[in-house]
Amino acid sequence: MTVSNISAYDRGKEALKNLNVDDQLGLLWVVYTKLGKSITPAAPGASGSEIAQGLFNQVKAIPHQEQLQVMRDIATKANTQISREYGSLSPETKLAFWYFLAQGMENATIIPMPPNYELPQPGKELLATIEGLSFQEQIDFLRGAVLPMGVEPAGGSQI
Repeated sequence: MTVSNISAYDRGKEALKNLNVDDQLGLLWVVYTKLGKSITPAAPGASGSEIAQGLFNQVKAIPHQEQLQVMRDIATKANTQISREYGSLSPETKLAFWYFLAQGMENATIIPMPPNYELPQPGKELLATIEGLSFQEQIDFLRGAVLPMGVEPAGGSQI
């Protein structure tokens, strides 16, 4: 199967696996800040953005270093309360959540990226790939990247 036959969604699901967790978070931040003007209409307008805002507010309420750990936990599927809550979100709500995080990082309500952070070469190549996609393919790629993150909610009355 050639790359052109693989959907943007499937490429998104596979793409982040080759980056360490901090570079995964870095790529999401760069994508949302660099391509934000085209991606933002899909994220905040998503049904459930109030839910994404609620989860974002939970993250915003904790200290910066813990915020970073929460994002790492979501990306690595750690079994934590917030990661389970994230895991229960719809794909569109997950997109909105990462959009809100990127906005929070820009205005420093969420731990900002280090000023000297630079994407590693594989991340730069992924960014170039994303930039070359159509708007819908960009959204599909991001959906594929963020959908597998988080943990499935626990059964019964627990999240």
